[in-house]
Amino acid sequence: MHGYHVNPEISVLGDYLEIPGLGFLTVNTFVIHAAQPVVVDTGLGLPDRDFVASLAVVIDPADVRWIWLTHPDRDHTGGLFALLDVAPKARVVTTFAGAGIMSAERPLPLDRIYLLNPGQSLDAGDRRLTGFRPPLFDNPATVGVLDTTSGVCLSSDCFGAPLPTAGQATAEDAGDVSAQDLRAAQLLWATVDSPWVHTVDPAKFAASFRPLRDFGPSAILSTHLPPVTRGSTALFDTLLDAPSASPFTGPDQAALEAMLRQYEPA
Repeated sequence: MHGYHVNPEISVLGDYLEIPGLGFLTVNTFVIHAAQPVVVDTGLGLPDRDFVASLAVVIDPADVRWIWLTHPDRDHTGGLFALLDVAPKARVVTTFAGAGIMSAERPLPLDRIYLLNPGQSLDAGDRRLTGFRPPLFDNPATVGVLDTTSGVCLSSDCFGAPLPTAGQATAEDAGDVSAQDLRAAQLLWATVDSPWVHTVDPAKFAASFRPLRDFGPSAILSTHLPPVTRGSTALFDTLLDAPSASPFTGPDQAALEAMLRQYEPA
């Protein structure tokens, strides 16, 4: 993971995961340097990642007061319990469903949970962080973050894109990716991560973007895309085409066996 600032108030811990057949998927964690510091998601849970050590580059983990899980998938919760161990004042912001899903693997301590639903806000001392349901999501517990002080939207999986190279996936701005490549990758991710998008009413789907458009984010920070600091309108326009994009069909067993044969000794 490598750390950098997207603006004076928000740091990014950038990572990525290679997905064969799709590309390289950004996996970001964010730190909102509020009066009561907030960590948004906790990265991959792979054995070669030390989340707490990476976090310590941008903030003393003991100072963290809130850990906002946008949803309880493993690529968002990898460092959660390690962080709870070293951040004794921190509480986990999640939903009732999110806490329940997490408890199927390892229960969260009830006295360290803060339940927050879309539309509700968290007081982080010098700002209020408002939860919202992103237009696209792959988990029913998903709650993104609107930071009304910095104007930044943290959108969880929404707007994500598997990119052609590791360098692009770890770029510090999505503007480093060509508009054509970004559009294609975002439509691919929308159909992979949220396959239900093909069943929605296009007009109602378009209406789901209206609150975010009205918010007018100064930047969009997706877990699965380098930061977008300009041109957010293009992101909205791209995803409006998701219901009519080609559905994703993954490899079947025959394709898997063909791939495995490529690695067999000659």
